[in-house]
Amino acid sequence: MKYKQILLRLSGAFFLLGIITSASGQTPIWTKFEKQFQSAKTYENPVYNLQRFHVRFESPSGRVKIINGFWDGDKTWKVRFSPDETGSWVYQSFCSDTLNTGLHHIEGTFECSEPNSTLAIYSKGHIVHPKGSYYLSHADGTPFFYTACTAWNGTLKSTAEEWSMYLDDRVKNHYNVIQFAATQWRGGDKNSEGQVAFEGSGRIKINPSYFKHLDKKIDEINKRGLVAAPVLLWALPVSTGRELSPGYYLPDQEAALLANYMVARYGANHVIWILGGDGKYTDENEQRWKNIGRSVFGGEHPGVVSLHSQGKSWIGKEYANEEWLDIIGYQTGHDNGANTANWITKGPVATDWMKLPPKVFINMEPCYEDISPAIKDKQVRNASYWSLFSTPVAGIAYGANGIWPWIRPGEEILNHRKPAFLRPWFESIKLPGSIQIGLLSDFIEKYNWWNLKPAPELNLSQVTRPEEFVSIVRSDGHRLVMAYVPVKTVLRLANSGGIKYSGSWFDPSNGESRIANVLYKKGTIEITSPSETDFILILQKN
Repeated sequence: MKYKQILLRLSGAFFLLGIITSASGQTPIWTKFEKQFQSAKTYENPVYNLQRFHVRFESPSGRVKIINGFWDGDKTWKVRFSPDETGSWVYQSFCSDTLNTGLHHIEGTFECSEPNSTLAIYSKGHIVHPKGSYYLSHADGTPFFYTACTAWNGTLKSTAEEWSMYLDDRVKNHYNVIQFAATQWRGGDKNSEGQVAFEGSGRIKINPSYFKHLDKKIDEINKRGLVAAPVLLWALPVSTGRELSPGYYLPDQEAALLANYMVARYGANHVIWILGGDGKYTDENEQRWKNIGRSVFGGEHPGVVSLHSQGKSWIGKEYANEEWLDIIGYQTGHDNGANTANWITKGPVATDWMKLPPKVFINMEPCYEDISPAIKDKQVRNASYWSLFSTPVAGIAYGANGIWPWIRPGEEILNHRKPAFLRPWFESIKLPGSIQIGLLSDFIEKYNWWNLKPAPELNLSQVTRPEEFVSIVRSDGHRLVMAYVPVKTVLRLANSGGIKYSGSWFDPSNGESRIANVLYKKGTIEITSPSETDFILILQKN
């Protein structure tokens, strides 16, 4: 069957969710209000020539928000804003060139109406990090379990038809975040129209046409109720192609300028910013990234912020007091050896989180399914559940070696070694692990997961083999206990309070559940897992 026929057949099985429109011309709450301005002057390089262009928005209750505008080509400037309060909003523009009558001191109003969609991002609001918590939530306080699929090149390479098919499949399989590269980078040197986001290094030139292409891809993400997670500055400092990645070679000022441009352009979308991708953010690079983070996100800003680190790189201690950073992201590499298992379950992530100010801890890149013959769905489950239960439960990401580079039949990955085999992206979204991470999300959402924190002290029968490590989390008061059991095991758990539980097993490979036989002894519980493969034990207080 030809590639286009496959696309048509697969995309026909899906449907579009929740298109946000407003017949009355009003802007529904949590959606995008856009205002266009026409400059009275032409600037040689607008992002340098105009030091400041922003719009002051005042809510019906009198709250004030300052939103940066952005250049959109020629003499066109725009501001995008997502209102968080219904009623009449008043706005006024400010420009550092006060003689520019097209940009300075333009006033207006708009009406914000009640939501017109039942999708969570439009009915419950933007994603935030509640102060003092270890998880993300919607603006109304509803906890948000981060379940991301990694499509670094998806926004660059995909056709509109491909992108729709992919996003519809991710919705169907319970994902709610899409991770992607927002500019050219090591793995994607241009978009499908041959465009790059910017040119230059010491002094850059923004390309609005590139970002107009990206606008459509991000809007399609949000249209389905998914959250966009763009990597603003890919930053891998080693290996072939690093010279393509802005986070690696741009000076601090230019890196911050580029990131600020994208924050202004996409801040009205539903976003989780990944400031840097695959970077080294400690040692000689630590102050650079702190400077960039403070410059871009030091004040009030839309969206929560994360960093995506190199494999087995931990930035928790160094960035613990950076208030702009909400998510301590990490990745655990692409092998399934003992060192990797130990790093996830016994390494700095598992031992440091409780010593740090509350932040969100997420493995943003466990092993990619299919990256080698040894990495299949079982290895993806191992890395994902171990990671999920190594810190307070917050979320997980998934990757497949054919999805992130957006591989089509006959293509290879730019600036990467040739793997033993390489499936196209539309086959990779059907891989077992791809579906099983969706099952993970659906499973965990049935419980008050945001109350779960690691409880290794409960395990009285911990094994020494890394691949058999049992990870345990519990809620306060031990009302809910979960354990990830990678192989057939006889579990002995501390139960000094003599709590009586209802027990069940969840099969992460197929989503099925079964009753668990709980044997009570003095001060302990004994339970035998049901088979040789991995299971999750759930104990709920009667």
